[in-house]
Amino acid sequence: MHIITNSPEETIQQGKLLAEKLKEGTFIGLYGVLGAGKTIFVKGVAEGLGITENITSPSFVILKIYEGRFPLYHIDLYRILNPEEEEEMLNEYINSDGICIVEWAERLGSLLPKKRIDVKIRIIDVHKREIDIEYIGD
Repeated sequence: MHIITNSPEETIQQGKLLAEKLKEGTFIGLYGVLGAGKTIFVKGVAEGLGITENITSPSFVILKIYEGRFPLYHIDLYRILNPEEEEEMLNEYINSDGICIVEWAERLGSLLPKKRIDVKIRIIDVHKREIDIEYIGD
């Protein structure tokens, strides 16, 4: 699926639309440069899961957990240089019955699940984003 959004609100809306289709145990990998809108997209997924808490980037704490229709495990690997060292902790959430959404998913390497949803976000201009959503392993 290929989408162009023209504002952060439209990016949030795309996250909400994706959340409507999610089943427990879904892994979502987010890809994009710093500032692309990965956390903005997660805000939409969280809203779509009925989560009312303010969603912020977990880049300093690595993991934030939110309760909604399914538990949401929001992981940010920006500061993790070697995810294999965190394999036990990561596997607990990657293979959970909740929704695991990982920013900088490319850093997972061999820990990246075979069945997943990849969301690639590219900056077109200050507000405009190109979002590609691909279902892998279905």
